[in-house]
Amino acid sequence: MKVEVERRPIRVPGFRFAGVRAGLKASGKRDVAVLFSETPAVAAAAFTTNRVKAAPVQLAITRAARGRLQAIVVNSGNANAYTGRTGLQVAKHMCGVAADVLGIDPLDVIPSSTGRIGAQLPRAKIERGVRAACKALSADGFHDALEGIMTTDAFPKFGVESLVVDGREITVAGMAKGAGMIAPRLTRQAPKQATMLAYFLTDAAVTPAALRRALDIGIAESFNSVLVDGDTSTNDTVVVLANGVAGNAPITLRSRAFPELCGAVGRLMERLARALIKDGEGATKVVDIRVRGARNVADAERAAEAIARSPLCKTAFYGSDPNMGRVICALGYSGAHFDPTKIDVFLDDLQIVRRGVEITGSVEKQAHRKMKADEFTLTIDLRAGNSVAHRVTCDLSVEYVHFNS
Repeated sequence: MKVEVERRPIRVPGFRFAGVRAGLKASGKRDVAVLFSETPAVAAAAFTTNRVKAAPVQLAITRAARGRLQAIVVNSGNANAYTGRTGLQVAKHMCGVAADVLGIDPLDVIPSSTGRIGAQLPRAKIERGVRAACKALSADGFHDALEGIMTTDAFPKFGVESLVVDGREITVAGMAKGAGMIAPRLTRQAPKQATMLAYFLTDAAVTPAALRRALDIGIAESFNSVLVDGDTSTNDTVVVLANGVAGNAPITLRSRAFPELCGAVGRLMERLARALIKDGEGATKVVDIRVRGARNVADAERAAEAIARSPLCKTAFYGSDPNMGRVICALGYSGAHFDPTKIDVFLDDLQIVRRGVEITGSVEKQAHRKMKADEFTLTIDLRAGNSVAHRVTCDLSVEYVHFNS
């Protein structure tokens, strides 16, 4: 989808950013980025559940578990995935170079990579790029860093929120990249997408437990609820850093400000996750799939996931074809328990299936018109309980096939 994005200055107190050209991309665009906190920051992170984990993910899982980070080094144009011991050595070298230039502990630096899987990351190029980025760090470098993490993205994805805690203004900013290979399944646990990378930065003082909880709540309703093509990347990463320079009393799980922090982080995550779908490779439509009336949450998620992943449903979305047989079929193999004779289905506010029977005639024409919109909602009531689930997906177009073939 074509999305016009207004670029506006973003600053987060105590953070500096840079994005440089290291020659990793044939396009010559920025391909190395550094995000740096001037003081060690409380950190929470979640990573892909793909069994095949890229070298930077393997390293980042261990270091982020300490709950403290000061820098993130990112390259685009090469995923450094499926690259064996050499790839892991290069990932460590990226962090070591950054630590050396910045004068910080190497364990406080984590790497991220995105791009082609299976190609070795050129050590000399990445070293030059990391050194250059560290020397170019600036409080105004947010958008340069964002460009440095992008691959097939058609537009930049970023946002900022503010809140007041203890009379002090707090900033929360986020950046993300991703357009294809998007079906994030993220977890903080030792293993519970073009790749999905997202970084959120705040000057708030937050306890480690509160930051981890804010991350858990945020990803559940955002990145773990979106799907472009059903492929979970080897490199998916979400990191939240809180450096505390705002000087507020540290936000804990019991603080009055904790729900406000969760709200700000969650809104940003949802906004950027939705932008991933809008930028889905070849996508022309965004479809919200809402399942209600399920026997339990697991059934609701199975039902929503099956529809979001179904090529037949996604191609019907592309063609504005209100063929509910495809939706019912996906529900049937989803593993969710329900009585097919009780299902109701709505397209926005238009009911198109009543008690398991598709409504035809003039309703079909109305449904077709609704499906021609850039965004619409498909709601399925299983009438089997009280549980709900939500997935956001896109259509599957000819352009997606061309792009990925």
